[in-house]
Amino acid sequence: MTVALVTGAAIRVGKAIALQLAKDGYDIALHYNGSEGDAKKTAKEITQIGRKVNLIKADLLSDDFSEDLINKAGELGALEVLVNSAAMFPESDTLEQFNSHYEAVMDLNVKAPLLLSQAFAKLKPENAHIINILDNRIQKPAGDHLVYRLSKAALWHLTESLAKELAPNIQVNGLALGAIMAPPGASQDHFSRMANNIPLKRTGSPEAVAEAVSFLTQQSFITGAIIPIDGGEFL
Repeated sequence: MTVALVTGAAIRVGKAIALQLAKDGYDIALHYNGSEGDAKKTAKEITQIGRKVNLIKADLLSDDFSEDLINKAGELGALEVLVNSAAMFPESDTLEQFNSHYEAVMDLNVKAPLLLSQAFAKLKPENAHIINILDNRIQKPAGDHLVYRLSKAALWHLTESLAKELAPNIQVNGLALGAIMAPPGASQDHFSRMANNIPLKRTGSPEAVAEAVSFLTQQSFITGAIIPIDGGEFL
């Protein structure tokens, strides 16, 4: 059986991606760290779809997680898809406040995907996919969420670099998200009002991201692409 590893797959966008890939026929290596209860609930939904699931707890901020995580994912079968979805989004992330979280944000949002991609590539898979979850807001610089933006810009560049480095056997692409879910600390009403600034006049959903991941895993001639999932917000 073919296997997909999704990081941060217990909740939110990661969960939707894991469920969609299960529907596509993949067995799921479901990574989580602090959300054990939610991870078990998501795992149950995956088994109800009829796919196998391996729950893997790992701290992506540790120094030596990557090869162990990849190896545990491979216990289900041939690992063919890696989705780097886990991320950190500090609420207070300004020029005055960045020192307290800079290292953690950069390690989780950039270093962890890099280390996992390195470990994944060592398996020498064929016709495999790495998909990184990005943020399309970085195309319009602003003063908010300074380190988060920096990390996602680095991951964008990493996506394009790895597409060249890991070709022809691994295709590497990214999805640049817009208004998909209300960020932690924001009200649902505030999130709904964001639709006013989106050409399609509606916000997105985790399922929209999952459908795009599904699309990319079915492609044989796309690599180095960054696909916006933002309703046209950042045109």
